[in-house]
Amino acid sequence: MKKILYTIALPFLILACGDGITENTMTVSGSVKGLKKGTLYLQHVPDSTLVTIDSLEVKGNGSFNFRTELESPEIFYLYLNKKDNNDINDRITFFGEPGNITINTSWNTFDTNAEITGSHTHAKLEEYRKHMTTVNKRNLELLQQGYNSETPLDSLQLDSLQRQSDRNTQRGYLFAINYAINNKDSYIAPYIAISEIANANVKYLDSINNSLSPEVAASKYGRLLQAHIESVKN
Repeated sequence: MKKILYTIALPFLILACGDGITENTMTVSGSVKGLKKGTLYLQHVPDSTLVTIDSLEVKGNGSFNFRTELESPEIFYLYLNKKDNNDINDRITFFGEPGNITINTSWNTFDTNAEITGSHTHAKLEEYRKHMTTVNKRNLELLQQGYNSETPLDSLQLDSLQRQSDRNTQRGYLFAINYAINNKDSYIAPYIAISEIANANVKYLDSINNSLSPEVAASKYGRLLQAHIESVKN
């Protein structure tokens, strides 16, 4: 009986091992509603240059599927060439990681209407961005108060607006630092440190770096953070 079961299971095992999926495989699939013609590109920045990993020409069906192997979770881009001579709203940024990630959007609101699921790290990134949107909105309001006033502001009023803006910016920095430290087991932590607050006081970057789990510290952004800190100190 065991021999029979082994004989039956073997073909399925071979198929599972032969489909190219490993523990480091990322599959990105989904659809672009309303897209009849265009080319989709899966891209990332391995060093300092944007590189296309794979592409897919869409004809009459907005569904897509990409698969790639990851060294570690990192930022990826889904770029759409709609062949409309307009480069605005054509690139979705998402935090890629092993597993199945689904991106559903529409061709006319490609980057602003995207729903991204399946990536725990991307969910953390969206949470961070939501808070920082509030910080950035407040800075914009303060800037508009200074320039759109019906009567020119005197130096004391301008200084007051500047102090409020500085405090608001500082709150944003402190939030980023605390968010990174509180998510030390997530790949979002070194990414925020290196991409959002790289010019912060090195003692704060050190705090983030020293709090990272070994796995996160060994990742792409973990190594970049360590190199950045060493460069600043030297």
